[in-house]
Amino acid sequence: MSGVVDARLAELGLTLPEVVPPLASYQPAVQSGVYVYTAGQLPMVDGKLPVTGKVGAEVTAEQAKELARTCALNALAAVKSVAGDLDRVARVVKVVGFVASAPDFTGQPGVVNGASELFAEVLGEKGVHARSAVGVAVLPLDAPVEVEVQVELVSA
Repeated sequence: MSGVVDARLAELGLTLPEVVPPLASYQPAVQSGVYVYTAGQLPMVDGKLPVTGKVGAEVTAEQAKELARTCALNALAAVKSVAGDLDRVARVVKVVGFVASAPDFTGQPGVVNGASELFAEVLGEKGVHARSAVGVAVLPLDAPVEVEVQVELVSA
């Protein structure tokens, strides 16, 4: 039976968005064997970035943490577009979060916690993963945060 993850999303008051269209020549997600790899997901909402700039300058760490949650939700939409059903997720294996950072900002792990916490809230133990949180000079469209995910699926 499918729909367990969808029910959990609804219970949390979350709606899975449409897959964010690619900004260049790539796919939002691809499957290889039992793994789905997402492209870097920006915190797009209705086709737009709600906030732009560097974390620690124009964007606060708390704003960026919320944006990382949005990135994670967009990543789940990309995974579902390939897997067909989020109930097929065996586990989130790896998350990589990129934070466009002001030169003196060192709170990247706290920002990327927004994505990690969303995966745990939605998927429970299956959402617990290995992770990297990386500070970078700039991201596409001047986005403050970008998140990519590797997910293992249960065989169909």
